[in-house]
Amino acid sequence: MASGHHSETEFGDFHRRLFMLRAGLLLVVALLALRLWHLQIKEGPYYRDLSENNRTRQVLIEPARGLIYDRYGVLLANNVSSFTLYVTLEDVKDREKLVGKLSDLLGLDPEFIQKKLGGRGGKLVPRKIKDRMTLRDAVLVESHRLDLPGVMVQVESQRNYPGGVTASHLLGYVGEISAEQLEKPDFSDLHQGSIVGQYGVEKSFDRYVRGQAGYKNIEVDAHGHEKRQAVVENPQAGADLYLTIDVRLQKLAEELLGNEYGAIVALDPTSGDIFAMASRPAFDPNVLSRELTSKQWVEIVQDEGRPLNNRASQGQYPPGSTFKVPMAVAALETKTMAPSSTVACNGGYPFGNRVFRDWKAGGHGAVNLHSALVHSCDVYFYTVGQRMGIDVMAEFGRQFGLGQSTGIELPSERSGIMPSTAWKQKARKEQWFPGETISAAIGQGYVTVTPLQMANLMGTVANDGVNYRPRLVQAVMDRMTGNLQELPAVPRGKINAKPETFHIIKKALADVVKEGTATRAKSEMVTIGGKTGTAQVAALRTGPAESIPKKFRDHAWFIAFAPVESPKIAVAVLVEHMGHGGSAAAPLAKEIIEAYFKFPAPPPPTLPESSKEEQAQETPDSL
Repeated sequence: MASGHHSETEFGDFHRRLFMLRAGLLLVVALLALRLWHLQIKEGPYYRDLSENNRTRQVLIEPARGLIYDRYGVLLANNVSSFTLYVTLEDVKDREKLVGKLSDLLGLDPEFIQKKLGGRGGKLVPRKIKDRMTLRDAVLVESHRLDLPGVMVQVESQRNYPGGVTASHLLGYVGEISAEQLEKPDFSDLHQGSIVGQYGVEKSFDRYVRGQAGYKNIEVDAHGHEKRQAVVENPQAGADLYLTIDVRLQKLAEELLGNEYGAIVALDPTSGDIFAMASRPAFDPNVLSRELTSKQWVEIVQDEGRPLNNRASQGQYPPGSTFKVPMAVAALETKTMAPSSTVACNGGYPFGNRVFRDWKAGGHGAVNLHSALVHSCDVYFYTVGQRMGIDVMAEFGRQFGLGQSTGIELPSERSGIMPSTAWKQKARKEQWFPGETISAAIGQGYVTVTPLQMANLMGTVANDGVNYRPRLVQAVMDRMTGNLQELPAVPRGKINAKPETFHIIKKALADVVKEGTATRAKSEMVTIGGKTGTAQVAALRTGPAESIPKKFRDHAWFIAFAPVESPKIAVAVLVEHMGHGGSAAAPLAKEIIEAYFKFPAPPPPTLPESSKEEQAQETPDSL
């Protein structure tokens, strides 16, 4: 009996163990199934991507920037093939070691490399370390590939300016996008390492010119080095720009300024087209478009000549006697003076407890508006200013575009100052004093202008009061479609003055050149009308000009138009610290004007064909 009971107990234990074993096996199978489901179904895409990325990488292909031409199709900015070094962090096991190797091979600062590797983006995004590498550097990197995991050399197109410093302030330069720029909506489709315009038309037309990046999928080995190329989406080149400038006039303007600081602007009064806009000293955009060290950048920024300052659109100077042109229009239109009204000039204008001097110590005798402009009589215009008052002067100054930007397509244009009682109250929290009106009447005191504004002002007078916005870009051409979008001339308004007024003023300006203060601008080839100006830099000084240190000497102005009968060109010349406009600035304007009429107009370029050829030439096969 006992043995039967014992065998039953053993049988029950066996069943229980079998059940436990089965349950355990089932649980293990269930857990394995669950894990497989998790890995293959839920996390499948992630691991597929991971395994794919162990094998493939997506590499961006930078686009070629659009080309820039002058008005006759002369190439001003193009692209050249160059080597660029990238690093993909995913393939770098020892970052310090890689930094050390690259630093030794290429002579780069380790801190600079670390900064580049620390840019935004995931580990799979290639970081641009150095562009414009020499062939020697590229070969050096390729020959050490096994020691440089994650390193890749790409052939890309880099910006190039064949003319060097020519028109540098207009063209500008390009550079790698900054962290601040990446935050802006305009650059939302770009990435660390993208090249964008940083100055000039390269900046203001960047969204047209920069093009669209493409990409290629490449298969890589364990070191992240390219084995095979898979899918490619080609980059789209940027649009081409056709500027209004004539590069021959531009070069001449720059040569005429030579080593002096200053600006020359020449434009078409009937459309606002800029023929030339020179600023000295200039810079080489090829140098600035490379990766500069902070030491190089500081040297450029701290250069006392401020080469990055476009004096034509950003330099603000007292206009001196060139301001007598809008003053003369205002005098006639407000009936402050009739054309025949005379003022007796004996060399000074007493006001309050001081005497405002005329530039001619003995005075000019009895002068009317015509002779006051021809011989630049200060006393006549002191009288006009005093009778008219600052607010009427400011109203006419604003009609001529003073105290406001011209709207040219260049970044950071300055607007100068056209003072008024309201301006002084707002800017200085002070009332306007009558004595300040007298200084302002001859373009001194608070009045400041840019050379571009003065060329535009002279163009407006030449054009009988019709004012155009200065235009630097005449057309944009889409390289992909060949579509040419012309940018029209934009009229800004008309001066509130009678045709007769402009006739009187233009006759006087012609006589300024014929027999007045600007006889050095007289030409055998074409009739020129103009006005000289001398802008004071410091308070009145005594003694000969040669004894005054150059930095305290006056600035020389001359503004002109030609031919007087039917104006085709208006010019403003400003040369810093060169004394009198008649001697220093007028001869330069004459040379620009004569060259404009001498140069034969080349045939207009055949746009679509030439740019397609260019595009074919500059897309490197190795991309």
